Amino acid sequence: MSTSLSLQTRVENIAEIESLRRSARIVHHIVRINVEGLTQAESLVQPRPAGNCLNWVVGHLLCVYENVLQMVGQTPVMHQDALKRYDRGSPPIQDPIEAMELSKLMAAWDESSQRIDAGLARLTSQTLDAPAPFSPTDDPNETVRSLLTTIFFHQAYHAGQTGILRRMAGKEGAMR
Repeated sequence: MSTSLSLQTRVENIAEIESLRRSARIVHHIVRINVEGLTQAESLVQPRPAGNCLNWVVGHLLCVYENVLQMVGQTPVMHQDALKRYDRGSPPIQDPIEAMELSKLMAAWDESSQRIDAGLARLTSQTLDAPAPFSPTDDPNETVRSLLTTIFFHQAYHAGQTGILRRMAGKEGAMR
């Protein structure tokens, strides 16, 4: 009986991890197609009356993944100080000199996304059930599982914004 329960748990764990990986791949794809063909200047178009430009959103998505990579057993792509401008709560980019080149952000985004996928593929039930190293919602019971769920919702939310920001930059929608 315990062998079949153990097998069922492993199968459920694999399905859960594959679902997380799928979410991450979709987010990567959506950001990639929404950024395609944009110039650095177009990535800095600010929404009015308030909000963050596409450059900030891409940098922020990357910053979040960089904070998660070690939790999934991977090394960060960029030094955390390089992304400080894109961290949670940072103000909108007003001066173009503050913005990292979009091409550099996207290259790091691609590599970070690959590492997230590789890290997710190696997760175990024990790792998913372990206490999370941090909690953006200040949940004292945060686990790696609940944190990853929150992070992928966050990433999807901002990936959607890239589509709107693409149109604000004067480009046609990328979703077909």
